[in-house]
Amino acid sequence: MKLTVIGGGGVRSMFLAKSIAQKAAGLHITELVFMDTDEEKLRIYGGLAARVSHMLNPDLAFRLTADAVDAVRDADYIITTIRVGGDHMRVREERIALACGVLGQETTGAAGVSFAMRSVPVLAEYCRLIRQYAKPSVKVFNFTNPAGVVSQVLRDMGYDFTYGICDAPSGMLHQFADLYGVPADRIEGECYGLNHLSFFRSIKIDGREIMPELIERDDAYTETDMRFFDKELLRHINCVPNEYLYYFYYRERAVENVLHAPQTRGEIIEEINRRMTAELAGMDVEKEFDRCLQCFEKWYGRREDAYMSNETGVRRNKAWHFDVSAPDAGGYAGVALRFIDIVESGKSGSMILCVPNRGAIPGLLDEDIVEITCGITREGCSPHPAADGDERALEMIRRVKAYERLASKAIREKSRAALVDCLMLHPLVNSYSLAVRLADAYIALNKEYSDGWK
Repeated sequence: MKLTVIGGGGVRSMFLAKSIAQKAAGLHITELVFMDTDEEKLRIYGGLAARVSHMLNPDLAFRLTADAVDAVRDADYIITTIRVGGDHMRVREERIALACGVLGQETTGAAGVSFAMRSVPVLAEYCRLIRQYAKPSVKVFNFTNPAGVVSQVLRDMGYDFTYGICDAPSGMLHQFADLYGVPADRIEGECYGLNHLSFFRSIKIDGREIMPELIERDDAYTETDMRFFDKELLRHINCVPNEYLYYFYYRERAVENVLHAPQTRGEIIEEINRRMTAELAGMDVEKEFDRCLQCFEKWYGRREDAYMSNETGVRRNKAWHFDVSAPDAGGYAGVALRFIDIVESGKSGSMILCVPNRGAIPGLLDEDIVEITCGITREGCSPHPAADGDERALEMIRRVKAYERLASKAIREKSRAALVDCLMLHPLVNSYSLAVRLADAYIALNKEYSDGWK
């Protein structure tokens, strides 16, 4: 079986390689290809990934390529994780939003649609190649942000072999498992909503409901990403929200914190990645792997420490470390590999994916892409019904889905009017005059990547 990663020169490539190499034999993955158009980053980060893969599974045929057709030819499964325009475009689009007094976060904030305007044309071209050259049964797992909008547009364009994946919900469940001192496979959650706007309505360990007691545990607000919320809020909404809902529940606090911070999240990541890449460029991946790993840990650890810290004023409290030989902790590769495991083994299971709604969440269209717990079999995905979802959460989901639906229309048709509409409806913009300013600024910003808007 062949698995391809498009965007294999990204800084997270070692994580992907570790996850896949550790599980390849059990999943019958025999060929792993990392592809990227940035040959220098592919040399550095793809080279580190290749070394990790060989250390963990020397029998796995691992190779790097800059040729997209070569990468997708006869592939059974493909993961896409690309950043069109690089880190600096993220910085620019975040600052455009902040200049309007609007949150510029790249998935939840107004800048998300700008990122999608660049990402979708490139991903659509990859999907065209995949349809032409990959196996007829190919499945594509998209991790490119904003995963909700991107997944919606690709499905609306007819690429029904694509699934959106995100490690935020599964990552939070892993944190809860650690909190209770149990293996991750003993915890399960019923999740519903949209990407980065989802809610757990049930969390169980060995079938026992723990969500009410979890909300009351003081250590959950220091040891997990519930740290971004006040206990009174979670008591009030009676559920556990995705950490990105911080931007909605504390909107004015988030914008004020970012405006008063010395750097935006995008600027932090741009600086860290630039300095890390510059250091690694002067090292020999094969001969100095341990030194490369020390460099990577230093810089990536700073990135993890700063996760959502400028926006929330709260920092994670655990030192970050990359252990090549430790059991895989999951991440977004883990989400894709779980899907592969279920489908290829012929057994059934459940997991959280971005898939068509198909009546699961009331008030949404069947073809709306939602993030939800699904039953997975070889025959396909079945979203778990969420008819008992909280009405306050459902109202927020419907509003943001209207934004995503219009964002899809805007990107597919290159319609300025639809772009204004989607931003106007976005709860974190909520203004026609600001929507016009943002739409025109983002059309101008992305002219090199997406022109012909009318």
